[in-house]
Amino acid sequence: MALAQNENYIRILIFPGVFKNDNDSSVLHGEVLGIEMGSKISNLSKPIDIQYNNATLVKSGLTPKCVSWDNNKRNGNEPNWTTDGCTTIKNSDNVKCQCSHLTFFGILLSSVPLIEDGKPEKLLTFEAPKTPLDSDQAVKFMKNLSFILDFMGNSSSAAIKMGNITGVMSRLPKQNQTVMDFGFQSSGDVMILKENNNGVTNIKQTIHFPKKAIKLAVEQNGSFAGVFLFPEIEKLNKTSSFFNNEIMGVEMGVNISNLSETIDIHFTDVNTTEFNAICVSWDGTSKEEGGKNKWITDGCLTNEANGSITCQCSHLTFFAILMSTDVQISSSDLKTLTQITKAGCGISLFFLGVALFMHFLIRKTKASESVKILMNLFVALFFLNLCFLVNESIAKLKVSAACVAMAAALHYSMLATFTWFFMQALHLYFNLHQISTGIKYYMGKICITGWVIPALFVIGLLASNNYGNMEIYDDNGTSVSMCWITDSTLHMGVNIGYYGIVFIFTLTIFLVAVVQITKFASKADNRDKVSTKKRLFSLLGLFCLLGISWGFAFFSYGPLLLPSFYIFTILNSFQGFFLFVYYYFSSRIRPEDRKISENSSRATENVYTTSPYA
Repeated sequence: MALAQNENYIRILIFPGVFKNDNDSSVLHGEVLGIEMGSKISNLSKPIDIQYNNATLVKSGLTPKCVSWDNNKRNGNEPNWTTDGCTTIKNSDNVKCQCSHLTFFGILLSSVPLIEDGKPEKLLTFEAPKTPLDSDQAVKFMKNLSFILDFMGNSSSAAIKMGNITGVMSRLPKQNQTVMDFGFQSSGDVMILKENNNGVTNIKQTIHFPKKAIKLAVEQNGSFAGVFLFPEIEKLNKTSSFFNNEIMGVEMGVNISNLSETIDIHFTDVNTTEFNAICVSWDGTSKEEGGKNKWITDGCLTNEANGSITCQCSHLTFFAILMSTDVQISSSDLKTLTQITKAGCGISLFFLGVALFMHFLIRKTKASESVKILMNLFVALFFLNLCFLVNESIAKLKVSAACVAMAAALHYSMLATFTWFFMQALHLYFNLHQISTGIKYYMGKICITGWVIPALFVIGLLASNNYGNMEIYDDNGTSVSMCWITDSTLHMGVNIGYYGIVFIFTLTIFLVAVVQITKFASKADNRDKVSTKKRLFSLLGLFCLLGISWGFAFFSYGPLLLPSFYIFTILNSFQGFFLFVYYYFSSRIRPEDRKISENSSRATENVYTTSPYA
């Protein structure tokens, strides 16, 4: 190329002992090599080779990089060194620079790795484990990462392969710390990223270490940053698993937490249409009831955009994206629903207590079978509301035995409430069809069924250790603690299945009652006809009495999800209050109503004029 430009000489000069950038970045031997042919020579297809022998005889721990400097470009009074156009080839005792242009050259020694092609300096391959590592084995591996530093030698960074386990290790600069970014490609390669990812493609995960985290680690004598992906991690349960079935371990050899600048872990191509995705972490030791690892959202924020998720975390530990089919709602809706529930349960608790006081302490007449059944329902609802209101407070105590007892009490009172809905419908069925309830020990059998059957389910769950503390998450990762059934599948099978049977029976009786009321209203003459307002009141009362409002739980899907949540919460939280109002007003039998009752069918009349619980 020089001959083509009518140049007939080559000038090579060494300038010794004149260049030194700072304590962490200096030129080998302080000398610069200048090469010139009179004309500008660049973009050579075959590079110029410059070899430095004994290049490793330098200060230990510094990273050699081939750099060049254009005399026209300066950084103040200092040369503006760059790796552009030069490739560094390192051997055990020399460094070769292959450059495609002519200018000033040198070997820059730096404690801050200068990445040219994005690949770690060294590739370390270890024997693959015979079986995939579980989470506990991953903890042991991450706690002993320092042994890899011995294999790295003087290299500042290394990619690690151990079967399906992929990782990267990088030494931390003792001074002039800066941010560090790593990327995991879908091909399994690990990259060290510069600004704008250096044009690297097919990145499936990236992790960003802020400058503050690196500085804090160095101040605590930390010497490395390590990031590893552990694949083939088993599902948490039938409805929850980790994204790509893998977890990410992040370690710097020291305790790093409460960072003001978060460590950002970015995941691409996350399916957020069929699953709820949320960032979680595990400290490597915490366990739930039953021995499962306790993954939490504390310390991590979940940011979702365009099919990607970024976990912004203020600490170092194990991270993953939890993919779940469980329903998650917005933070504002969860807060509103919680407030409605607490207010409704408090009001219902008060009025149920008043109704029970009226029945047991100031009642003057003998209670009928209908009243006795109603009072059993009131007792079950009273304890259900009470248990719900104190549940969160017990869960926050983090006392395992207390939480189990609280969960069992709440579950028992809920199943008992469902059972007494069934008993109400059964008794109403007997009245509608004028079936005699003069069965021997009728009320005794009703009470045994209403209170014993729920107890059998609760005893079974207690024996199998299925009660404990659980977290309810919203879409921002905020959680609410609750003592309840820890297995969501078991919860669905027992509670939804149990109420499903009750719902089918109570809804059937309710529809039969509506038909009976309609027929009687059409046959009654004007003198005895009951007002539409009163019939509507009776139907609404019957609706609450049979617990049909709980059926809105079955519509908690798709576009009906949020409306059904609000309807379900309002109706069931205030159910005790609604029942008290119905009980109080329907018990006030007017003389004309009593006359109607005497001249009409007792069973049908009682459904919509006077309460069967008067």
